[in-house]
Amino acid sequence: MDINDLSAAELRVWHAFPKGVSVDLRAADDEDAAQGADWGQERTVRAEVLRTLLLSGPQEEGEIAALKLAGARIAGTLDLAYGTIDHALRLSDCFFEETPLLYAARLRQLSLNGSVLPGLAAAIVQVEGMVHLSGCRFRGLVRLGGARIDGALFMDACQITPPDTTKWPALRLGHATIGDNLWAPGLVVHGEVRLSGASVAGSVTLDRARLGNPGRAALDAETLVVGSDLLMRHIRVQGWIGLRGARVPGRLDLSYAHLSNPGDTALRASSCAIGELWLRKGPPMEGALNLRRTQIEVLFLEPDVLPDEVMLNGLAYTTLTPHEPAERRLPMLHKESEGYLPHGYEQLTGAFLRVGDDHAARVVQLAKIRRHRRTLPWQARVWGHLQEVTVGYGFRPLLAGFWLLSLLAVGSVVYGLHHPPPLKADEAPDFNPVFFTLDLLLPVISFGQEGAFAPQGWYQTLSYALVVAGWVLATTVFAGVTRTTSRGANPGGSP
Repeated sequence: MDINDLSAAELRVWHAFPKGVSVDLRAADDEDAAQGADWGQERTVRAEVLRTLLLSGPQEEGEIAALKLAGARIAGTLDLAYGTIDHALRLSDCFFEETPLLYAARLRQLSLNGSVLPGLAAAIVQVEGMVHLSGCRFRGLVRLGGARIDGALFMDACQITPPDTTKWPALRLGHATIGDNLWAPGLVVHGEVRLSGASVAGSVTLDRARLGNPGRAALDAETLVVGSDLLMRHIRVQGWIGLRGARVPGRLDLSYAHLSNPGDTALRASSCAIGELWLRKGPPMEGALNLRRTQIEVLFLEPDVLPDEVMLNGLAYTTLTPHEPAERRLPMLHKESEGYLPHGYEQLTGAFLRVGDDHAARVVQLAKIRRHRRTLPWQARVWGHLQEVTVGYGFRPLLAGFWLLSLLAVGSVVYGLHHPPPLKADEAPDFNPVFFTLDLLLPVISFGQEGAFAPQGWYQTLSYALVVAGWVLATTVFAGVTRTTSRGANPGGSP
């Protein structure tokens, strides 16, 4: 390139490059790069000049060359595809007329902070250092799929607003490898953000992000692998978040999140492995919550955040917090889209037992049996109702004592007022209405009264009723004792 063909602005950049000196063409520190289309020749630098500098620019011994330019209008296409750039590339607060082409390029460092661009084509780019896209405004697609960034990727306050969001993801980071953090608080994207198959060695921070793709994927992060935390506090999402198969050993934090995908699933986090999942302080999700087959160590879930439909089949968690009464937790299981699933009740029971709340565990188990009863034939439902009324399915054994004492009092009074005639008057013991009633009620123990006297008429019908009631009470008490013993031996198992 003939140096005599360069404009004044380009000459400044050309002479600054060998020493890595910054060139700032901005008229004011707070000017808006979106107005760059109106900037004149004094602030215009051709993309081909920058390309020449980066690929074969002048060098000075003892100096570290770098391209550092701010406040310029970049005319033409900056095409570095497949190129190897050994210098830092920093184009801050610039206005790009065309989408930069960095496909398969090898860079030392890339910084476009505060710039306005029609898009970015940088699939499978390799960057030895960090990538800075903070405050950038992209009017088209940002393609970083398969990129390998050894340092961190900064996208805080970045805006991506392509005109068409139906065909391609607005931000494509699928199968990218990031050696440090993905820092993107305040990210604004109209369209899909694709992180599927990506690997981030540090944390992913999307706090206060605004992701909008109604009825479609707003954040597709299936099989995402994060080294630490995935933070999405105060995020607002229109569309669904997909995290199927993701691995987050630290905290997946959705505190204060607004998730909206009415008529479909708002959060798809099935088959995940998560250290801590925080769903708290936000409004109820608009759309279903899918946590099927997910493994969670600590589930920080506030009941008020739950949507009207949940999918929890196979969900396993060790700790459930904050501690809430069982009555506040049970609606979560009643909202299950597949209906009655015993596994969910066992998980909740185990969580209460692990913190020593035996009463709440009993309430959950009783709710489980009631829910199961609705799935049975009518005969079994009748028997179930009888068990609940008598001894509360064994979870309220004092009821059995109440019924026994009540029936004992009725029988003792009735037979005390009208003694049944003896079968053999000369061999019968003295009649005792209390022990006669006990003989009728207790199917195993005998006090010698029942076999010696024979009630007649209505009193005989009463004796049959007492015998049947005794058998029912004995059966339910035995079932309750068995269930209690089973719970004690296996707190998290089936009753």
